[in-house]
Amino acid sequence: MADMNSILESLLPIVEQLKDMQPFLPTYAHLIVSALIPIYTGAHASLSRPSSAAKPKKKSKVESDSEDEEEDEGKDTGSKMEGLEPSDALMFPLMAGLTLGGLYLIIKWLKDPSILNKILSFYFSQMGLFFAGALLRDGLKVLRSYIFPTTYSSGGHQWKVNQSKRIFASIERGSDTIAIERTSPLPGFLGAIPLPATFRNSFWGLRAVVYQKVQLRIKALTSFKAKVRIDMLDVTAAISALVAVTYFAFFAKPWWLTNLLGFSFCYGSLQVISPSTFTTGSLILASLFFYDIYFVFFTPLMVTVATKLDVPIKMVFPRPAGPNEDPNEISLAMLGLGDIVVPGMMIGLALRFDLFLYYKYKSIMLSKKESSAEGAEKAVYQRATGGWGERFWTGSNASKLLSFPKPYFYASIVGYISGMVVTLIAMQFSQHAQPALLYLVPGVLISLWSTAYFRKELNSMWSFSDMMADEESKENIEEDKEKEGKKISTKAGLFARIWSGDLKSQLDNVEAKKDDEHPNKKSLVEKSSSDEETSEASSNDSIPSNTDAEVEKCIFSLSISMPRRKV
Repeated sequence: MADMNSILESLLPIVEQLKDMQPFLPTYAHLIVSALIPIYTGAHASLSRPSSAAKPKKKSKVESDSEDEEEDEGKDTGSKMEGLEPSDALMFPLMAGLTLGGLYLIIKWLKDPSILNKILSFYFSQMGLFFAGALLRDGLKVLRSYIFPTTYSSGGHQWKVNQSKRIFASIERGSDTIAIERTSPLPGFLGAIPLPATFRNSFWGLRAVVYQKVQLRIKALTSFKAKVRIDMLDVTAAISALVAVTYFAFFAKPWWLTNLLGFSFCYGSLQVISPSTFTTGSLILASLFFYDIYFVFFTPLMVTVATKLDVPIKMVFPRPAGPNEDPNEISLAMLGLGDIVVPGMMIGLALRFDLFLYYKYKSIMLSKKESSAEGAEKAVYQRATGGWGERFWTGSNASKLLSFPKPYFYASIVGYISGMVVTLIAMQFSQHAQPALLYLVPGVLISLWSTAYFRKELNSMWSFSDMMADEESKENIEEDKEKEGKKISTKAGLFARIWSGDLKSQLDNVEAKKDDEHPNKKSLVEKSSSDEETSEASSNDSIPSNTDAEVEKCIFSLSISMPRRKV
């Protein structure tokens, strides 16, 4: 009986802490969900064709559902992310520590961080404009796919849009099938709603506007040329991002706008930076694990910089005031962006590993069915990103075709949530700021490597490389001179490439690409005789005097055109 009483007495402090924690549960739930959303969306947005899948055949202009689909075909040719190497495991905590120490000294020297906040706000606004624009653009494209999908299923038929005729036509499954047309621009059951001609035409016109692309050609002197296609969503996203960043930098910094910019930084970073292998990722997480512990527990640097600076390097969440805090003041819970991006890199790598394994095993099954002698036939890649509205309106069959098993991704998500919950509990009991990576790193790494152990895929996980190219990609790289300058530099780490002046090599590649823009000229010169070469040279010498003069006159030019689809 005495033992039971002692056990109950020892549990009383825990029960009291749980009661005190109850008012903070909505805030903690908000924090966890807000951390998971950029990880989930950023990881899925980073998907591209793995080396275990065959490159799909290019669709014709007629077969393509939209111009977006035509452009996205080029995006799935392989990973274009910045691969982190083992040397970055040393450089990341070193550079982060130097930056953190420098900011801490500046704050102590100025005594008023408002000046530093203004400088950093202007600096982050430049990057925030790009990342926020990309986030808003992708969000608007998802919304467009739900309101105006390119295809949908209804009444036992699958319907595909024909914008030029302003109809939806059923897809013919056989020669005896009679094509049926719908004049309503609304998808699914909404198409059965009778609309007046005025509203119907207005919806078709709005649909044309949000899908219409405009091609911009920009030339500045002789050193800069650019050609890009944009649509109304790109313009809307750019204007909205500019308004948001300007308001944040020069007017006010509400918590929701800070979180929006922080969300966009995380979303964009997870599509740009990734460890090249699981071992490299584990080394980077382990180094930042010790970095976080040292600067939170043993120095005041991390807490001081996080609380004094009001810039989008963190996410903040309103929470109830604590027992020793003024209830009239707004209390905020904080989560650093590093606690999202650093584990998120490994979670994104796990999702791409799932996609790699899916096509690897699918290719093996296809080889067995077709009794392939070589056994090297690859399954054709299907885009695993985008088309959310089309998936919704076409039903579960289309979703199954685009989905794939994700055991490593879900395991890492479970590990991340577990680490976050332990972090919040430790913070509640200790009443002190906690290094989140102290709990997140073991949660993510243990969940990933233990999953590989129990699935008996440790060898595959160990040898997997996110930067690995297949045979088709290697041929393209050898043919493209632009890639030759990166063969040596990609072996070094991210910081090593920056310090070695790798940006200059990219400029050299642009110049090399300009030389390759006219291959017909080179073939003509090779086929011509020596006399013809001399005559061509003499004639060419007389031409540049006029063309160069015209180019020099052109300081800046901008042309806008509306490309038409070829039928």
